[in-house]
Amino acid sequence: MALSTRFASPLRPALAALCRAAPGQRRGLSAPPGPGHTLDLGGIFPPLTTPFSPTEAVDYTQLEGNLCRYASIPFRGLVVLGSNGEYPYLAPRERLEVVSCVRRALPRDRLLMAGSGCESTKATIELTVSMAEAGANVALVVTPCYYRGAMTSAALIQHYTEVADASPIPVVLYSVPANTGLDLPLEAVLTLAQHPNILGIKDSGGDITRMGLMVHKTRQEDFQVLAGSASFLLASYALGASGGVCALANILGAPLCQLDCLCREGRWQEARDLQHRFIEPNMAVTRRFGIPGLKKAMEWFGYYGGPCRAPLAPLSPPQVEELRGTFSTNGWL
Repeated sequence: MALSTRFASPLRPALAALCRAAPGQRRGLSAPPGPGHTLDLGGIFPPLTTPFSPTEAVDYTQLEGNLCRYASIPFRGLVVLGSNGEYPYLAPRERLEVVSCVRRALPRDRLLMAGSGCESTKATIELTVSMAEAGANVALVVTPCYYRGAMTSAALIQHYTEVADASPIPVVLYSVPANTGLDLPLEAVLTLAQHPNILGIKDSGGDITRMGLMVHKTRQEDFQVLAGSASFLLASYALGASGGVCALANILGAPLCQLDCLCREGRWQEARDLQHRFIEPNMAVTRRFGIPGLKKAMEWFGYYGGPCRAPLAPLSPPQVEELRGTFSTNGWL
């Protein structure tokens, strides 16, 4: 694998330090500690892709193979059934089977965060309970968006409050306006941060001012902010974010954990140099080419990517070359 030969030596000391870090040392960088987090989200989480066979069946053997490769990287945990897991394309039975498969393979000291957001509050509660029974430690609940015009702050506060009240595991809010067309309003986040079973938010919007305000305004709460992209991970850490859920971690997990470690050690120049090299590849596997691009790039680094489920289409040969060039020019291939 290209990463292991070119980056193993410089990464090893930083990754070892991260592995040794106590949970309390791996929280947000700038925010003073709150009253005591019940579950520490500090660190990097890859939002796993869902492997499919050529017939578009979930390929659990390939999933287990990817999990074996990720086991050597000091992730804080894994996210399943997020946007990159093609969550909307999976049947309810498949969603639970994926969670169960990952939980069996995942070391007990690694967190498993599972997407359980549905359009209705009732369905979200039912799926969240099922995810907990399947082994999830945390529920990642995306904003309901089909009737986005009716999704006022009041409606969303009521939705998340009812879900958190009923959930047997902590809830993380999930705002991903690029997919939903709906940004979870800041005032709703600040209200929900006071709920004892709402642990934090994964914010994928990229508004650093907004993220800084979340950290600042919730500093007395048991609430953690996670950056939803590798493109603004360093900036998020500088403002006090606890960690990141980054699609690029499916490919460059070890370097992203290195960035996490550099930030926590205050080695900002080295962190900035590394962050710069993430921006173009991350944009390519998110905004530019999406999940088909992410899965194609995984194959160049020793992971199974495989096909997406239709109607997501594979990249054309010129797109593949453009994607490869983005990784090459930034020194990853």
